[in-house]
Amino acid sequence: SRRPMGRVLDPLRQMGVQVLARSKDRLPLSIRGPRVAAPIEYRVPMASAQVKSAVLLAGLNTPGVTTVIEPIMTRDHTERMLEGFGAKVSVETDASGTRIIRLEGQGELKGVPDFVVPGDPSSAAFLVVAALLVPGSDVVIENALMNPTRTGLIETLREMGASIEAVNPRLSGGEEVADLHVRHSALRGVTVPASRAPSMIDEYPVLAVAAAFAEGETLMQGLDELRVKESDRLAAVAAGLKANGVVHEEGEDWLRVTGRPDGSGLGGGRVETHLDHRIAMSFLIMGLASQHPVSVDDATMIATSFPEFEGLIATLGGELQPAE
Repeated sequence: SRRPMGRVLDPLRQMGVQVLARSKDRLPLSIRGPRVAAPIEYRVPMASAQVKSAVLLAGLNTPGVTTVIEPIMTRDHTERMLEGFGAKVSVETDASGTRIIRLEGQGELKGVPDFVVPGDPSSAAFLVVAALLVPGSDVVIENALMNPTRTGLIETLREMGASIEAVNPRLSGGEEVADLHVRHSALRGVTVPASRAPSMIDEYPVLAVAAAFAEGETLMQGLDELRVKESDRLAAVAAGLKANGVVHEEGEDWLRVTGRPDGSGLGGGRVETHLDHRIAMSFLIMGLASQHPVSVDDATMIATSFPEFEGLIATLGGELQPAE
């Protein structure tokens, strides 16, 4: 109910949808669809795959061509999926890197007999970072999605010195996948450019945890979208770092973390998750490598995206206990 929905409602209004909201474009709200939805040309004002996908899905029911203009490329799972199910989709990229996606509405969609959903890289991120931080770790994560729009964290961790090998690359469900072989590594701080944010926006909390154990400073830029996730993730991450003794600076859209490679003095704090699953999992991973245990105020919401998290960590040798 805190997340701004105007970014989705604005293009829907252009299609003819009537919206009744109790507060300024936030849930709960009521919508009334038009008798015939109008195809539109919409330039996405922020790097948001969710907004792009919302417009494309709504465009399926319009009598004409819906066009989405995307100045900065975001994850393209929706375009791939729709094409795989028979929708008429075309994608062009101009000289400036702007993507123009056109979808012909009211076409016929057909199911496929066997559709394999690759492993979510945002969930794999927690296991990758855990393996990098805990001495002696040697872990293989199978069937991980390697779509180039989702591999920003892997690219960043490799720049930091991480041993991450993609083995057995293949196609599955129209997507690039591979098995990730991850070994414990000594990490060093890097600068993560704002241009990489769309390909790893959900992974910054766990990257901040990795940076807490890296040699030197890690600067993450272009993080304004973190302010409007399930919580203000940037503020929540900064607060969690502070509670566990990590030297850091928080800006309006950036975060600088100064690491301590041996983890000495880190941990011992209680993190307020604000009911955000990624905050909870990130700081539980921190507790695997810090000198002192890390506790979170609530872990039940982890089932939102990763119900197997606790069991997998236990299988790998980690220990999660109820906080006192």
